[in-house]
Amino acid sequence: MGAEYIRKLPIPMDIKAKYPLTDRLAEIKRNRDKEIAEVFEGKSDKFLLIIGPCSADHKDSVLEYIGKLKCVADNVKDKIIIIPRIYTNKPRSTGDGYKGMLHQPVPDKSPDMLKGIVSIREIHMSALRDYELTCADEMLYPDNYRYLSDVLGYVAVGARSVENQQHRLTASGIDIPVGMKNPTSGDLNIMLNSVIAATHPHTFIYRGWEVKSTGNLLAHSILRGYVDSAYKYVSNYHYEDLCKLNELYNNTGLFYHTAIIDTNHANSSKNPFEQPRIAKEVIDSRNKNGDIKKLIKGLMIESYLVDGCQNPDGKVYGQSITDACLGFEKTERLIYEIAESL
Repeated sequence: MGAEYIRKLPIPMDIKAKYPLTDRLAEIKRNRDKEIAEVFEGKSDKFLLIIGPCSADHKDSVLEYIGKLKCVADNVKDKIIIIPRIYTNKPRSTGDGYKGMLHQPVPDKSPDMLKGIVSIREIHMSALRDYELTCADEMLYPDNYRYLSDVLGYVAVGARSVENQQHRLTASGIDIPVGMKNPTSGDLNIMLNSVIAATHPHTFIYRGWEVKSTGNLLAHSILRGYVDSAYKYVSNYHYEDLCKLNELYNNTGLFYHTAIIDTNHANSSKNPFEQPRIAKEVIDSRNKNGDIKKLIKGLMIESYLVDGCQNPDGKVYGQSITDACLGFEKTERLIYEIAESL
């Protein structure tokens, strides 16, 4: 085999034992899990904002961002539940480039997976300990989910992973909401098949074990736009798109019909400054149609301390080194506008 085996990594149980949750933190997570679950179950009218950097890069700037976000979250908590994004894995179309904190805990240094595992657990624990917020992460590698399973509040499965069987089966054994993005082709049936698979129980191989999952009724869809055959961005957040998704859900037999709208990626043609406009249009659609209001539970927004993006070796503190983001000043204003319009 043309690969070098560098070292055997510790299993999740050992990492959790070395970096354990206190009883206080475990209770915070339980309470947050219940509050978020009730939105998807239709027991709460609160609106979700899954919001933060495209990719977590530097611990200090990400936690500073979350600290600012916490202040806003407290002010809108009667209407909005804010789930910060701490995305520690970054999918790459060609496989090249910065792959996230798991791979490179220090972006300008060589990959170190052991340090990466420790770093991603530490940053999620810091958000929970310092700001009492469970956060969202993308499940790029299903085998790695267990390193964070006791600290996460939300899991996303990306557009490139949503057709993968292991992602679907692993999602079926997760006890928090898992969002399944539409694939890069835009095929909504593929996305909904993934949601259906995640809601069902399965027996499968996971981390060398034969496991049996119970099914995850909190699995749901995420509309993020797509690229057509002419390689042009196509959005799918408009009123007609949401009506179509609602109709498709009605034909699935799923117990919960729930979705999140991603305001960036193909929906914004990768222009982060379009996100406020898109967010307001989605809110307007919800306000006009009761079925859409029941369906759309929240938004996914890419935001950081500073507008835009820079190269991975850039020196602008709090500016994305992957996809461009909305700066915090604009983000704060947007959150308050959303709260007013709900």
